[in-house]
Amino acid sequence: MASVGDFNVLSSSIPATKVELSVSCRNLLDRDTFSKSDPICVLYTQAIGNKEWREFGRTEVIDNTLNPDFVRKFIMDYFFEERENLRFDFYDVDSKSPNLSKHDSVLMQFCANKLDKKDFFGKSDPFLVFYRSNEDGSFTICHKTEVVKNTLNPVWQAFKISVRALCNGDYDRTIKVEVYDWDRDGSHDFIGEFTTSYRELSRGQSQFNVYEVINPKKKGKKKKYVNSGTVTLLSFLIETEVSFLDYIKGGTQINFTVAIDFTASNGNPSQPTSLHYMNPYQLNAYGMALRAVGEIIQDYDSDKMFPALGFGARLPPDGRVSHEFALNGNPQNPYCHGIDGVMEAYYRSLKSVQLYGPTNFAPVINHVARYAASVKDGSPYFVLLIITDGVISDMAQTKESIVNASKLPMSIIIVGVGPAEFDAMEELDGDVVRISSRGRFAERDIVQFVPFRDYIDRSGNHVLSMARLAKDVLAEIPEQFLSYMRVRGIKPSPAPPPYTPPIHVLQTQI
Repeated sequence: MASVGDFNVLSSSIPATKVELSVSCRNLLDRDTFSKSDPICVLYTQAIGNKEWREFGRTEVIDNTLNPDFVRKFIMDYFFEERENLRFDFYDVDSKSPNLSKHDSVLMQFCANKLDKKDFFGKSDPFLVFYRSNEDGSFTICHKTEVVKNTLNPVWQAFKISVRALCNGDYDRTIKVEVYDWDRDGSHDFIGEFTTSYRELSRGQSQFNVYEVINPKKKGKKKKYVNSGTVTLLSFLIETEVSFLDYIKGGTQINFTVAIDFTASNGNPSQPTSLHYMNPYQLNAYGMALRAVGEIIQDYDSDKMFPALGFGARLPPDGRVSHEFALNGNPQNPYCHGIDGVMEAYYRSLKSVQLYGPTNFAPVINHVARYAASVKDGSPYFVLLIITDGVISDMAQTKESIVNASKLPMSIIIVGVGPAEFDAMEELDGDVVRISSRGRFAERDIVQFVPFRDYIDRSGNHVLSMARLAKDVLAEIPEQFLSYMRVRGIKPSPAPPPYTPPIHVLQTQI
């Protein structure tokens, strides 16, 4: 094969979204003696921190042309939380490849009745685990529901799963569902199981979709054993997959706000031991976390103007303590231009304020929530990044603020920096147990917490550390965004037509 040419593309990526890439070329080099080239395009990808390029796929060959418009498209998983290098190489060779298609998904909701009691001082904290059967008789996990606390009659939130993940296109393939009682130490107690299929589930709510939960060990030991409760399908809705990218293409913007911890526990910024130390040769932990997240998320905000807040400091001239102050010193207009502007305002604040305390999150959460509450259609969607070094002081108020914000088009990312123990922070991250305040549960999970130390590269590669951090903390944003849109029934706006230059511009370029 003779190489016709190659080029590199750096792309921001989107999680859980299939992105279709079309390739066209003009004026390729002619590698054939008696005719024009028969070009093919080969796409290569390069993982974060890896110098090796791997082949992702190939287009079809188009005979005898230097200006191919390839029909086959590359369908890739784009990840919102990371960047990926793509390389397109062009060769003069023959090959044929088929196209790909999209998959639908289903939205399901289940409840249970009279499950076995597993907790000594309470009832049970049940959740469901779904498995798809494989050709060899094994099972592959395809979904876990949330945990519903202290009840034998839970109602789980509706969840979405692709048809492919559930049954791999075989509507009669066995689907096994196991019921567990959640335990904090991870040793979850098995309550029982049942089997079904996509075809049975597609009947929707009916007498056919009430399942007896059976515990085989109990059934084998007890003659009078009937079941360990029942699980009922409440709803089953087939819908065409709508992705995060569909909303972005339709004009949705991501409004990004950063809030930085200025409490005294960070240490004196003039000392190298401080987490706020302004090292002239490298970013401190706050700077790395801010750049890691901000440089990706800024591409989803067209004006690149970001509010930047601080909390836990004494402000000049009177030394009053504030948990919601503008880093640029302008409370009426706390916006900074781009991530560089945020970094500049952060460094300027370190020179003008006195680190103090305590560590209160509720004021900055409520600050963003006030803006999010004025938006009903989810465009824009608000993301708050909180970077902190210590254990939260206003846990009760923060939980209430999060429960209130869970009804708004808003997500919260919390990055812990430094050596402190952040165990209490896990309570705010509702991946396992939904956060609650005064008897009210969050409508959806909107918080992602991570300690930065878990992502620091041992070799000292800060670029890799930042990429790992961004990948993890941003991974949940698209699904949190989609959960808001689904609950509100908001569909993406149509994408605008592709830009076509005016005729006189085309003539000028020829």
